[in-house]
Amino acid sequence: MTLLLDTHVLLWWLFGDDRLTPAMREAITDPAAAVAVSAASAWEMSIKAALGKLAVPDRLAEELDAQGFDALPVTVDDGLAAGALPRHHDDPFDRMLIAQARRRRLVLVTADRRFADYDVLTLA
Repeated sequence: MTLLLDTHVLLWWLFGDDRLTPAMREAITDPAAAVAVSAASAWEMSIKAALGKLAVPDRLAEELDAQGFDALPVTVDDGLAAGALPRHHDDPFDRMLIAQARRRRLVLVTADRRFADYDVLTLA
């Protein structure tokens, strides 16, 4: 099984936030699971950090490597799939994560209940 971390879940993991559920912790630490982080999450975090809305760990790419997380690039096909999704959710970063998870059959780890409106595997 491959997990795709939603941006907030990634931040919760990196900062040891208590909002990370036991199911999330167990899945992320499962040695049989691969964990992926989308380039869209790095983009979202850098934009929000520039606006002063959140803190991003220093040397994020190195930290992801240290955690054993795989970088997931955004492709043209991902962009087309995100644009073709029904308009249940208008956040472009979340739509990209949903599209990437659907296209690759990844389990999207998120606390966002709006993801249930899509045909995507989730773990909360």
